[in-house]
Amino acid sequence: MQRRSSGSSEDSADASVKAAQPRDRDHASNPKNSKKKAASASSPSRSQSRSHAHAHDPSPSPSAPRNRIPNGQLNWQQSQARDGASAKSSGASASVAKTSGDINTDNDDRTPAWKLSSRQFTPRSPWAISLCTLLTSIAGIALLISIVYSSANLQCDPKGCRMSWMSPSFIRFSDFDTEHTRFASKYSLYLYREQGIDNGPKVRGIPVLFIPGNAGSYKQVRSIASESARHFHEVLQPNVAAMDSGVKSLDFFTVDFNEDFTAFHGQTMLDQAEYVNEAIRYILSLYLDPQKSERDPDLPDPSSVIILGHSMGGIVARAAFVMPNFQTHSINTIVTMSAPHARPPITFDPLIVKIYQDINDHWRYSYLSQPAAENPLFHVTLVSIAGGDLDTVVPSDYASLESIVPETHGFTVFTSTIPTVWTSMDHQAITWCDQFRKVMVKALYDIVDSRDKSQTKTRAERILRFKKRFLTGLETSLDLPMTDKPLTTLLTVGDNSDTTDTRERFVLRGLGTSRRPKVYLLPVRASELPSSGSFNLLSNRELDYPGESAKLEVLLCSVYPSQAGQVTPPFLADIDFSGKSSASTRLACRSAAEDAVILPASTHATKTPFFLEGEQQIPPFSYLQYGVEDILDYQFIAVVDRSESPTPDWIVAEFSDAVDTHLTQSISIGRLVTTGLRFELPPNRPMVVDVRIPSIQSSLLAYHMEIKEEANSEQKELFRPLLRQYLAKPYESKYFVDATEVDISLHGVSPFVPPPLDDGQNDNGLGVQLWTDPTRKSIIAVKLTVDPIGSLGKLYMRYRTVFASFPQLVVGLVLRKQFRIYDNTGTFISFSESLGNCLQRSLPMLLLSMTFLSLSIGQSGSTSHRAIWPWGSGTSTIDFAENDLLVGTTDPFFWFLIPLIGIVCIGVCVILHYIALLLISFLSVLYGWVFASNVQNEEKKSAIVSKSIQGTVFTYPSPRRRLLTMSALLFLVSTVIPYQSAYVVACLVQLGTSIRAYHVAQGSPSLTNTNFRNYVHTIFLLMVWNLPINLPTVVVWVRNLAINWFTPFSSHHNVMSILPFILLVENLTVGRMIPPVTSRLRHLTNILFFATAVYAAIYGVSYAYVLHYLVNLIAAWLVAIHSTTDSWPISSIKSFLMEEGSNSNDRKQSKRP
Repeated sequence: MQRRSSGSSEDSADASVKAAQPRDRDHASNPKNSKKKAASASSPSRSQSRSHAHAHDPSPSPSAPRNRIPNGQLNWQQSQARDGASAKSSGASASVAKTSGDINTDNDDRTPAWKLSSRQFTPRSPWAISLCTLLTSIAGIALLISIVYSSANLQCDPKGCRMSWMSPSFIRFSDFDTEHTRFASKYSLYLYREQGIDNGPKVRGIPVLFIPGNAGSYKQVRSIASESARHFHEVLQPNVAAMDSGVKSLDFFTVDFNEDFTAFHGQTMLDQAEYVNEAIRYILSLYLDPQKSERDPDLPDPSSVIILGHSMGGIVARAAFVMPNFQTHSINTIVTMSAPHARPPITFDPLIVKIYQDINDHWRYSYLSQPAAENPLFHVTLVSIAGGDLDTVVPSDYASLESIVPETHGFTVFTSTIPTVWTSMDHQAITWCDQFRKVMVKALYDIVDSRDKSQTKTRAERILRFKKRFLTGLETSLDLPMTDKPLTTLLTVGDNSDTTDTRERFVLRGLGTSRRPKVYLLPVRASELPSSGSFNLLSNRELDYPGESAKLEVLLCSVYPSQAGQVTPPFLADIDFSGKSSASTRLACRSAAEDAVILPASTHATKTPFFLEGEQQIPPFSYLQYGVEDILDYQFIAVVDRSESPTPDWIVAEFSDAVDTHLTQSISIGRLVTTGLRFELPPNRPMVVDVRIPSIQSSLLAYHMEIKEEANSEQKELFRPLLRQYLAKPYESKYFVDATEVDISLHGVSPFVPPPLDDGQNDNGLGVQLWTDPTRKSIIAVKLTVDPIGSLGKLYMRYRTVFASFPQLVVGLVLRKQFRIYDNTGTFISFSESLGNCLQRSLPMLLLSMTFLSLSIGQSGSTSHRAIWPWGSGTSTIDFAENDLLVGTTDPFFWFLIPLIGIVCIGVCVILHYIALLLISFLSVLYGWVFASNVQNEEKKSAIVSKSIQGTVFTYPSPRRRLLTMSALLFLVSTVIPYQSAYVVACLVQLGTSIRAYHVAQGSPSLTNTNFRNYVHTIFLLMVWNLPINLPTVVVWVRNLAINWFTPFSSHHNVMSILPFILLVENLTVGRMIPPVTSRLRHLTNILFFATAVYAAIYGVSYAYVLHYLVNLIAAWLVAIHSTTDSWPISSIKSFLMEEGSNSNDRKQSKRP
C-alpha cells in the first residue's frame, strides 16, 4: 500500500489494482490456468499492471513509500462489479514487496501459490444449505420440539394448591433512613399487620424477617403472615399450656428491594445482603425502645431474627453471614422456599459465581474443618423447601443442601412430602399456597421460645420439630425416642376382651358394631416376633388421644402390677372397661396417636392426594409403623373402639417380617431401559411392601409403573392401592392414590449439582412403598419401564442454560472453517456452507472427543477432574466441583447427552441464522426504499473514496468523529454505564452493518462484496450468541434507572472487556474487509476459535461468563488483523487531525462536472 504524503487527499490506486486483479482472475479461470499465472509473474506483467492502474488514476504519487501489502484483492467497490472490464483487464499476478509489521510476512517474497490455488471456492447464496446440514438441523429442531412438548405435557405433576385469603396492611419504617444504611433511598423495611387482629406499629412478639427473591415483592409475605396472626389469635392464645411454653406472636418484617434482579447481578446480591444486616440490627433495636415495643419486660430482649427467604432471598440470607457488617448470632434459623442453594441459576456474571463459591465454602468448611466450639454456624438451623417439578423458574435440584450442611444442622424437603400438602408447587405458589402456609406457620410456632434471648429452642430441638412437621414420619433417619415417653393412661380390661394371635392379621370391618366400648388386645411376644420385623397398622379413621370424645384409640400397654398398699401414680386418663367381669387386668399405657403418620386416602373416589376448592374432602388414613425393637418394652397393643353406633371405618394391623416387607430389585439401568422391571407380590403378602431399586438415582430419567391386581376373593375391598415413591435424601416423597398407572420422576443425582457430604447418600436409589388390601388374597403384578419421551422433558430444566454456551461451540468452529478457507483461497464462504463443511469432520470429531472425555472422567473420578480444573483448590476430600464439566454428570450411561445437545444446538444455530438472514434481508429492502437517493450518492462517493481509503465501500466517516464517538462511549463505560450496555449497542451497530452489506452484495454480487457480507453476518451471529451473557446486567442497570437509583455499578466498568468489540464493529462499519493471513499467524486464528469452542463445551454451562472474555479476545485478534491494512506512523498524526478538512475538499471536488 502506498501512503499519501502529508496534506495529500488521495492515495495511489496502483497497488490496489495490482493486488485485486490476480485474485479475481484466478477465480474466473480454471485451476490449470491459475497455477500457470501464479508461477509466471514477471517484470513486464508488473509494468503492464502498473500502467493499467495509472489509467484509473492519472495523478499518482510515484514517490510515496510502499510500506504494507494492500488489501486490494478485497477492495470492496460496487463500481468494480458493474464494470466488467475491471476484472478482465488485469495482466499477470503481481509480486508485492514486504514491509516490517506485515501480518502476512513469510520467508518468501510473495504469497505462496499453493495457498491461493489449492482449492477454488465459488461463492454460494447465503440461503443455500447442504443436505447434511438440512438433515442435522431437522433432527435438532425435532429433538428440541420433543423436549419442550414433553416438559409441558408429559410427566407433569398435578396442581393442588388452594387459594389463600388475607387482610393485609403494611407499616413502613421511615426512620430507617440513611443514618442506618446507605441504601435507604433504594430499599425499604415494612412491618406486616393483619387487619382486625393486629393493630398498631408497636412490636410485641418474636421477630421474623421475610426476604423476597429475584424480582420479588415485599408483599409476598402477606399469606404466611396473615395465617400466623390468625393461628395465634384463634388457636395458641387461648391455649394456656402453649403460652406458658414461651410461645408468642410473630412480628413479620419484610424488605422491599424494589423488585431487583438478584439472580442476574452479583453486586445487587451483595447490596441486599448488606441491607439485610442493617435491617436486622434496626429490628432488634426496636425491641429495646419502650416507645416502639409492647413486649413483656420480664422477657429477655431478642438477640436474633428468624429468616424466611423466597428464591434468591434465601441466598441473600446466607450471604449475610459473610458480609463485614454481619452481627454475630443475629440469625439462627433460616427457612427458604425454592432457593437455589447448590449453584447459581445462571452463570453469566462472574461476581455472582464468586459469591456462590464464597458462601458455600464458608458454610461447608465451617462444619467440616472447625470444632463445634469455634464453628460460627454451629447454632444455625437451615431448612430448604423445594417446589418440585412444577417449579419451572429454578430447578428444584438446586435447592439441595446435602452438599452444604450436615443433617444435624439442616435438610432439604419437597412440598409433595409435607403431610396434608402432598403437591408440587410452582415458583410463586409456594408463597401463597393455603395448605402449605398452614404447615409453615405451625412449624415456626413449634420452634419459638420467647423465654430465651435467641427467641428459639435449641438447635437440636429445632431440627426435630421441623422434621416432625415437614417429613412424612416414615423416614428411617427420623429417630424418635420411644422408651422415654411417659405412660399417661390407666386401662382396666376384663376377661371379655378380644385377644388376637400375634401370628395372625387383625382386621376390623366397621367400628361400633357392638354399640358399646370394646378393647382388642394384640400381644407383643418377643419369642413369636421376628428380630427384624415390624408392626403395621392402617385405618381410614384418625387416631384419637385419650379423652371423653375419643372414638378410636391405639395404646401401647404394659401390665400394671396391683399390690396392697401401693400408691397409684397420677394418670391423665383412667379407662375402665372391666364392667361386670369377674377378673380384670390393669394396663399402664401411652397413646400411639402422636406417632401416627398421615397418609392420603386411597379409594375409588380419590384421584389425587389433595383436594381442591369445591371438592369433597376425604379424611386421610392413619398409619402406625413400629420396629419390633421399639415395642419390646410393652406387652400389649390395645385397640379401643369407643364408637356407640356402627360406622364404615376399618382397621388392619399385623406383625410382619422384614424379609417379606423389604425387597431389593438389583437391575442395571441399561437393562431397565431395554427390558424394564417386572415382579409379583404373592397373595399372602404383608399389607405394606417396600421395594428398593438402587440403580434408579438420576433425575434425568422418567419412568412409568403399572400395577395390576388379580383378585381371587369376593371379599369387599377396604382400600385401593396406595403408592409412595421416595428418596432417602433429599427428602422427596410423592403419593399416588388408586394407583394403577403411575408416572415416576425424581430429584436425585442431578447435573451440575455438587456431590453430597455423605458419600453413600444415593446408594439406596429409588424407594417404592405399596399399601394394598391384604384381605383380598390377590396377586399384585408390577411393571416398571423407562419413559423415553417423558425423559426428554427432564432435560429442559437441567440444560436450559446450555443455549448460552454450546451454540458458541458451533459458531466458533464455523468461523474457524471460514477463516481457514479464506486465508487459503481468498473466498469467505457463507455460514451455512461453512457449517456444512464442519459437519463433515470438525463438529463430529469435537463432539466425539468431548464424549470420550466425559467417559474418561466418569471412570477415573474426581482426581482427573482436578487435573483438568487448573485453578481449583481445596483441602477437602470431596471435590465439590466435579460436576462442573461438560454436561454436569460423570455417569457413563449418559454419554449420549453431548451429541444430543450438540445436534439440538446445531439446529438452533441454523434456525437463528435464517431468522437473522430473513430479518436482514427484509431490513435491507426497507433500507433501499427509505434511503434510495442516499444509497445512490453513497455508491458514487464510494467509488471516489475507495481510491483514497483502501478496502472500503461505505462513505468514510471522519476519523476525528469516529475517535470522539469511541472515546465518549469508553468514558461512559469506565464511569457510568456497564460495559454490557455498550455491547448491546455494538450488536445493534453490527446489525446495521450487516443490513448495508447485504444490500450492497445483492446489488453488486461480486466476490469482494459477497466476502464482506458473509464475514459481517457470521460476526453478527457470534455477537448475538454472546448477547445472553451480557443482557442480564443491562436489565439490572435499566431497572435501577427506572427506580431513580443513579448510583453507578461498582463493577462491570472494565473498558478492556468491550474495547475490542467496539474497534471491530467500527472497522466493519466503514466497510473494511479483513485481509487474509497467509503467514504462520493464521494458526493463531484457528487456535483462538478452536479454544473457544472447546471451552464452550467443557465449562460453558458452569462458567458461561468466561465465554465473553474469549470472544472478546477473538475480537481483539481480528482488530489486530484489520490494523494491517492501515499504518499509523507518527508522521501521519497531522494528516489524521486534518482529515476533516481534507474530506470536505474531496466532497467538493467530486461535485464538479
